[in-house]
Amino acid sequence: MSLSLIIPVYNEINQIQYTLKKITKLKKIFKNFEVILINDFSTDGSERIIERFSKKNKFIKLYNNKKKGLGPAIELGITKSTKEFVCIFMSDMSDDINDLKKYYKIIYNNKIDAVFGTRFSNNSKIKNYPKIKFILNRIFNNFIRIILWSKYNDFTNAFKIYRRKTLLKLFPIVSENFNVFLELPLKIII
Repeated sequence: MSLSLIIPVYNEINQIQYTLKKITKLKKIFKNFEVILINDFSTDGSERIIERFSKKNKFIKLYNNKKKGLGPAIELGITKSTKEFVCIFMSDMSDDINDLKKYYKIIYNNKIDAVFGTRFSNNSKIKNYPKIKFILNRIFNNFIRIILWSKYNDFTNAFKIYRRKTLLKLFPIVSENFNVFLELPLKIII
């Protein structure tokens, strides 16, 4: 099981310790596993907490972003990754570790390039999602579905797993912010 977990970090001092405690438990499941945290110019002390965890856990690696923004942070994480599969995981734990395990099994067993999650399946439970953001999300994602003739319904979802060599073919990443979560799946599909 070969997995690089990329976690972009920007001022997550209130959350990052909890996230790292949860993530370190994955080492029992994924034997060939690394966690790559990209500090995106945090000013709140997040970096010190990550450094402390990385000293105790050699599979946790910290890099400082060279160009501010989520897109450059993810691109740096991909280039620093060394495992066969790459998952971008949000530092606020908005992604589910159990879903990560499911995604890994799917990508590994089916020999595919990517697995995309969705927040909008029949079984989904969406909590505390602002109503206007939800409406705009659904309009935008359905517009993209129509253009691409795709059944996929959540292009803007951040939580996806990729084959590393496929991601490297998508470079350069041009998005500098959350648009990166649209850019990557569109490049994969196209």
